[in-house]
Amino acid sequence: MPESFYKQINIIEQCKKYGIPLWQCPQFLFLLMGCVIMATSITIYLIGSHYISDPEIIVLIVLFLATFLISIAFVIVQSFERLAETNRLKSEFVSIVSHQIRSPLTNLKWIVELLMSGILGKIEEKQTEYFKILKENLERMQELVSELLTVSRIEATKLVFKKEEFSMENLVRDLVAEFKPIAKSSNIKINMDLEKNAPKVYTDPFQILQVVENLLYNAIRYMNFATDTVQKDKEREINIKVYHKNSHIFFEIADNGIGIPKEDQKYIFQKFFRADNVRRYQTNGSGLGLYISKNIIERSGGKIGFESREGIGTTFWFKLPVCQK
Repeated sequence: MPESFYKQINIIEQCKKYGIPLWQCPQFLFLLMGCVIMATSITIYLIGSHYISDPEIIVLIVLFLATFLISIAFVIVQSFERLAETNRLKSEFVSIVSHQIRSPLTNLKWIVELLMSGILGKIEEKQTEYFKILKENLERMQELVSELLTVSRIEATKLVFKKEEFSMENLVRDLVAEFKPIAKSSNIKINMDLEKNAPKVYTDPFQILQVVENLLYNAIRYMNFATDTVQKDKEREINIKVYHKNSHIFFEIADNGIGIPKEDQKYIFQKFFRADNVRRYQTNGSGLGLYISKNIIERSGGKIGFESREGIGTTFWFKLPVCQK
């Protein structure tokens, strides 16, 4: 049997090229609908044989309905296939473009840093100010490119997980130590309640670090825009907890920032989504962080969620299964 023919009838292989789950794959859906049509045809034949004496009429009715249903199924599946192929091409395009942009951005950042150092000549104060603006914008572009690459890997199921045992307590403590100067400059206090000697988790520590970093960064960033919504006599603070419950390690981060409008909460983990109150403040951001975080946590066997009230604050949480020895 030719290899090309085998690939055509191998539904799992056909679905892999789209980078989508089996139950969303057009070929699998067509097979499933075929089974439903066969079952429907047999049912109609059995029911018709009780009420129609002429078997030829029954057969014609069954053939007509089966043909009609197969035609509809074919059109629907073709539409799904076009959408899946478009989505695959889009992901490939984003991945290729992001890779191509990454190197020039790195080179530009290096050149700007070189010019700012003064090695190539004296830099005036006004020029330094413009160079700083350019450097900040290059860093934002690099962050966006990095997020787009991560999204493309997620959608292509190519996000690499290097699993190992690690302590959430240590991971969070080290990260908060890095963020404390940033929080202090914004007059924000970070409180930690970390359970000591809690069981370790077994997944990729770098990926989980990305999630915690994103949640902490969001809490600090949106706290800065809460002056109109948070009570003036209330201290600006972020409370972080890590604890063990049943067979999971829980991470919680609560802030008293601007919160998330109730009507926007169901969309919060979607790609490129940003709540209305966030857009009002014109903050920088791609709307990809929470989408990436959700995928990382779920691929690690965990679950992520949140509770929020606009003008009061937000609590994000996630749980990961403990390492089974």
